[in-house]
Amino acid sequence: MRALLKTTKALSDRTRLRILRLLSGGELCVCQVVAALQLAPSTVSRHLSLLEDAGLVAMRRNGRWAYYRLPAARQEGIWTWLGPALREVEGPDAQTRARMRSVALPRRQHGRTCP
Repeated sequence: MRALLKTTKALSDRTRLRILRLLSGGELCVCQVVAALQLAPSTVSRHLSLLEDAGLVAMRRNGRWAYYRLPAARQEGIWTWLGPALREVEGPDAQTRARMRSVALPRRQHGRTCP
């Protein structure tokens, strides 16, 4: 029952759906998600934490940097339903994501330049 509540809570916010849409194209550094959503790093971190706690994203660290991606072993029932729904999430995320992949973004996170 707890897992269901965590999942539904994580999916009940438009910003978290936008994050899932961004990550559907591949792994991103937190600073890239911040740049794409144009939100405060603390706000993005909170959203990512809720998504990770629900098992909807996976995180890895590389030195001081945190990278998020959709998990390799996904709960198929949720993703079968969620995939088409994510395409309906409004926003310029696909275009923003393409720019982020083609240009290295010099972003600052916690006083350090993001790779």
